[in-house]
Amino acid sequence: SPSQGYYTRRGGVGESGDFITSPEISQVFGELIGIWYISEWMAVGKPNTFQLVELGPGRGTLTEDILRVFKQLASVLSKCDVSVHLVEVSPKLSEIQAEMLTGGKAQPNPEDKSAYMKGVSKTGIPIFWYRDIQDVPPGYSFYLAHEFFDALPIHKFQRTEKGWREVLVDIDPEVPDQLRFVLSPSRTPATQNFIQPEETREHVEVCPEAGVIVQRLASRIEKDGGAALVADYGHDGTKTDTFRGFRNHKLHDVLSAPGTADLTADVDFSYLRKMAQGRTATLGPIKQREFLKNMGIDLRLQVLLQNSSDTATREQLLHSYDMLMNPEKMGDCFNFFALLPHHRLVHPDKKDKPESKSPLPPVAGFNELLLK
Repeated sequence: SPSQGYYTRRGGVGESGDFITSPEISQVFGELIGIWYISEWMAVGKPNTFQLVELGPGRGTLTEDILRVFKQLASVLSKCDVSVHLVEVSPKLSEIQAEMLTGGKAQPNPEDKSAYMKGVSKTGIPIFWYRDIQDVPPGYSFYLAHEFFDALPIHKFQRTEKGWREVLVDIDPEVPDQLRFVLSPSRTPATQNFIQPEETREHVEVCPEAGVIVQRLASRIEKDGGAALVADYGHDGTKTDTFRGFRNHKLHDVLSAPGTADLTADVDFSYLRKMAQGRTATLGPIKQREFLKNMGIDLRLQVLLQNSSDTATREQLLHSYDMLMNPEKMGDCFNFFALLPHHRLVHPDKKDKPESKSPLPPVAGFNELLLK
């Protein structure tokens, strides 16, 4: 809802909100993602422009950590024209992002129909805000969707003796002001369109909007190059009922007090892979702890520990490392998934002259990196 929706009203990220995300826990998370983008940019021959496009950037913490890495590696990026493009529908969150990234020096952009706000980051990189991914200008781009897809609306379906039925929300006739779940009496258009014929589960959640966005990302990457990195709660087409609410970091009934809690459903990566429709190659999903380990989080942690003099900082570093990597915490429930151009993984003319081509560099995070 534009006026009463959860994200348009507040969007409760952080300690004081309803949920906390990896970038809020540790700066290392965003730094390693920044390194992933630079490593991919180098692997394809350092194109001279580089758009970083983040979908649903939260408070801007992740972008800020990535921009810090870009600044530290400024000599590597010196001949490259870097810009940041944020896709954000919430007026409240875009204000918070502008404050964090530009120090409040962003201004509305009435003359440009696509970007509604623009500014310059504290490190001197131009930043633009959009309401829709369609508005982001074409060009060589790296896309980032961290805890974005899990917040998009889903359809739920239940297998019954009479075939698939959609799970709908209804007013409870017994209790005033109360909502309840009901099964549709017959097939709905969604049941006909969104259930795969080979589906074996009894209960399925489908997010059509995620499918549309992945199709857009895949066709952009196919046309202009780049890559997309998706990090989220999720599964590979195995889970069933994952729809839940969070309020003040506790589970909350999804049907009570609508608009006041964070609603989330695990991302079905097998569906995202299908929706890429072969336009790009896909990698993953791979568990967050494996991805971060491959990206060198252990080495980065050692450096930070050596450089920190006080016990409190060291304890905080170890605590946040544990949050990100522990299989019982975020290590196993978060996954990384990537869309890449086919030529990034297979040489176009490999079939004809296999011996003449040098091997392609491994994709960081998804392969174990050998430190030379």
